[in-house]
Formats: sequence, structure tokens, C-alpha cells
Amino acid sequence: MVSLEWYRTFKEIYENGTLTKASVALYSSQPGVSVHLNALEAYVGKKLFERTSRKMIPTEEGKALYNFILSSIKQLEKAEQHFKKTSKDMVPSISIGMCTETFQTILEPEISNLNFNLVARFGTNQDLIKDLNNGILDLIITPKVDNSTNSLVEYEDFTKENIVLIAGNQSDLEEINKLIKNKEFSLLEKTLKNKTWYSASNEMEHFNRFWYENFNKRPDFKPNYILPNIGSIIRCVENNKGFAIVPDFLVNKSIELNKINLVWKGKKDVSNTLYFATRSDLLFKKEIDIIKEVFQRKMNIKTLHNT
Repeated sequence: MVSLEWYRTFKEIYENGTLTKASVALYSSQPGVSVHLNALEAYVGKKLFERTSRKMIPTEEGKALYNFILSSIKQLEKAEQHFKKTSKDMVPSISIGMCTETFQTILEPEISNLNFNLVARFGTNQDLIKDLNNGILDLIITPKVDNSTNSLVEYEDFTKENIVLIAGNQSDLEEINKLIKNKEFSLLEKTLKNKTWYSASNEMEHFNRFWYENFNKRPDFKPNYILPNIGSIIRCVENNKGFAIVPDFLVNKSIELNKINLVWKGKKDVSNTLYFATRSDLLFKKEIDIIKEVFQRKMNIKTLHNT
């Protein structure tokens, strides 16, 4: 089924002459405009513009379509202006991507303070980077970097997430704390293996990496409970018994409230660098900077470093 947005995009390209000018008029990204146009051309089965280096020149089919839809589009735009309660200027809409827990912990409490529209998407780092490259997303938070030569994505490192061992505040930690203090790591491993463990199906990489870095081997046991995500782990462990390995910033609040105990940071730091990733043709820099500021403030980051 054809989308009304495809027709609106077509109209703006026709009237503005270039994809760049059309994207500004639509408060959208240039790749997003291209996606809409390509979809419309595929739907009607005809080429609507001749692409040149300087201008999009409508074909005869494009001219005919423009004349056919113009009055209807204008009528819809009048209806939008008449019924909407927002200001006269169109409010920018920003599309972002990150893991669910990062969104819930850092950005979700700040949503009502934003003065622009926001669309949040969750998925694997690989899928989010792909959507960013394709112009579907404007910003993603990711620990992964795509170094392919055809990528349009720019990465800015802003902090590190440390992977740590935690336990519910009802867990018996006396023996474990003693073993850590005395650096009896072989016995510590054996003791930990006999505890109740929580993990998430999409976070086993953290679990395996922390274990390997500290005990020089992969874990040879399976967690008792494998849950959908880290948020589920935190809710199950809070004010309860059980152990888990998670990024520290996701549990800092629970640790401050004494719902969860920080058991061990490991013999050495096990960490991931987190990046702000945006396209090189970033359109809404002001709005993106506001989101970055939220992360800086909520994660107590004083400065940003460009990679």
C-alpha cells in the first residue's frame, strides 16, 4: 500500500529541485527522502525524476503525477495546519537507537523535557548501524564500530561501561568477599559456580568475557535463569538473592539504594567504549546535542573525546 509520506516527499522534491532542499523542508534526512522516492517509483513502476549532479528534473510521468496529487496534498496540509495544536513551525522529529536498558536508565526519565519529537528503536548493534547508514536513524548509542569504507557513520566516544559482578542484597557475601580480599581466585571461581546465576540471552558476551578475563577460562556452567534482557535481571536480583554480570551504569542507582551489592570489579577492568554514532550529513545537530547532553549529565561525564 502506498504511503501518504511518499507523495509529500515527491511534492517537496518536485518543488525544491534537490533532495537536500526537500529534506530540509520535510525536517527529514536526505537518505530518508531518497528511500521515500525510490519506494514511490517502485510502486508506480515509472521513473519520476532524471537525476543530475545539480537538480532533480521531473519526467513526463513525474509532471503528470504532481499535477494529479497537488490539490489533494495542499488540502491535507491545510487540514493539518487547522487542527494541530502545536506551533506554526514544524517540530523536528529525531529517530534514535540503543539497547532497551540504556534507554530506560538514561533517556526515558528525560523524555517529557525534550522540545522535539522522538522515535526510539531497539535492536542489535549491527541492525542499528545498518539503519543509521540507511538514514532511518539519526543517532545510535553503541559499543560497536563499523569500519567499512562505504559507511557514512561517524563515531564519537563518550564513556566506558565497566562490566562488574553484582548480587542481590539478600545474598551471603562473607566467604566471597574474603576470597576476593585474599586473592584466592581459584577457590573464588569454584565458590561462584555454586551460586544462583542470572543472565540474559542477548548479554552472554558480557558474562563470558568477564569470566575469561578473571579466571583465564570460559565459564563451564550455565546460568540458572536466562532472561530476555538486563532489565529483567536487575528486577529479579533487587532485594533478593542471586548473582549476575552487568554493565555498571545500569545498576548504579540500585547500588545507591542498597537493593543490589557491587561484589567485584574484577582483577582488572573489563570494559567497552560507548559511542555516539551519527551520519556525516547530520541534519538536526541541535537536537542531537541535547540528547548527548542528557547522557553526559546522567552518566556524570565531564568531557567528550572525538575518535
